[in-house]
Amino acid sequence: MNVKGFIEDLKGRFPHEPEYLQAVEEVVTSIAEVYDSCPTFERYNLLERLCIPDRIYTFRVSWVDDQGKVRNNMGYRIQHNNAIGPYKGGIRFHSSVNLSILKFLAFEQTFKNSLTTLAMGGAKGGSDFSPRGKSDMEVMRFCQAFITELYRHIGPDTDVPAGDIGVGAREVGYMYGWYKKMTREFTGTFTGKGLDFGGSLMRPEATGYGNVYFLLNMLATRGIDIAGKRVAISGSGNVALYTAQKLISLGAKVVSFSDSDGSIIIPEGISAEQFDELFDLKTLYRGRVSEFAAKHPDICTYHAHQRPWTLVGCDIAMPSATQNELNGEEAKVLVANGCIAVSEGANMPSTPEAIKVFQDARILYAPGKAANAGGVSVSGLEMAQNSQRLNWTAEEVDNKLKAIMADIHKQCVEHGTQPDGYINYVKGANTAAFLKVARAMMMQGIV
Repeated sequence: MNVKGFIEDLKGRFPHEPEYLQAVEEVVTSIAEVYDSCPTFERYNLLERLCIPDRIYTFRVSWVDDQGKVRNNMGYRIQHNNAIGPYKGGIRFHSSVNLSILKFLAFEQTFKNSLTTLAMGGAKGGSDFSPRGKSDMEVMRFCQAFITELYRHIGPDTDVPAGDIGVGAREVGYMYGWYKKMTREFTGTFTGKGLDFGGSLMRPEATGYGNVYFLLNMLATRGIDIAGKRVAISGSGNVALYTAQKLISLGAKVVSFSDSDGSIIIPEGISAEQFDELFDLKTLYRGRVSEFAAKHPDICTYHAHQRPWTLVGCDIAMPSATQNELNGEEAKVLVANGCIAVSEGANMPSTPEAIKVFQDARILYAPGKAANAGGVSVSGLEMAQNSQRLNWTAEEVDNKLKAIMADIHKQCVEHGTQPDGYINYVKGANTAAFLKVARAMMMQGIV
């Protein structure tokens, strides 16, 4: 396969979609060898079919604010690939949302879902609407307007959305309520629902906990214990908070958090009691990390408009905020300061330059499609519970999550171990995921 030619062709067709092109290039580069080993893939033009979404829905979302003014936002749903199961992927509400970002996320989701061993295809959706600063009623009216346009295209066996940045339990509840009214059906069409109406225990914790479980599997390949390790985390949303919660319970020292305004550094590590306070600030009061720093100047410092990677030394970095938040220069600082492992909680948070730095230094590096697959894994378990009209205990779900993350790690090791023994988790994850989707597509014909 001519990788460069393939990417150049996509750039010509989609010139204004850098995130999508970045995600495709990473995958295509890493699977070129296995793709070329099977001439049938090329004969059926499998790669191009896999890279381009099955369909894209784009629509206007009109809603009314609290002052009675009509507002307009763009809405999207990318149904990327359903070769191994119904479309599955989150909905993101954020001012940065555009077609490129959602296409990259849907593409990544296809591979991530393949790794989970569950029957789920890949999708993503969202809007450039931001819930930040909006009242509950404004958020509700927007969610209802959004689902009015989308409800015809989703369903428990068609496309199952979930939450993402800007879409938590409140937003999922509003969307599901309106979907239920429009369809007059009570089905498992959304995941991340409230526990009282079909949600799964452990779903809020799943992405963060799953990332830690994957990290533990990585560390075990080198006989490293997590206890006492200094961990830098970016973000302070659902993923970051539950990542920190699990790390603290295992004896690690969490030394940073961040949000879109800046970062806080806790040199000695945040205590369990202090973390509980930060958790409440973020989840109950929708506060900012700067507010926590202002209350605790004795234990932490606040750095406006800065990311944590160059501000504090750490053994492990876990970027858990958003895409391309860790660049090559920051990666060099992390490695120089003794970082031995990077495990991604966000989707594509490390730039290609950063990934090269990590891999050249032969440190442990786990891409998000593998390390943060715990969230969608438990979403798949929620779908299973909904289908059976059952509720599993938190312990049952957690044990299944641990087993899934261990299996994903095993796949990465199987397909990513290099001749010198170094495990290239990027190649391993992409190859394992690609082969599963490719086999399914080949068996189903040209569809």
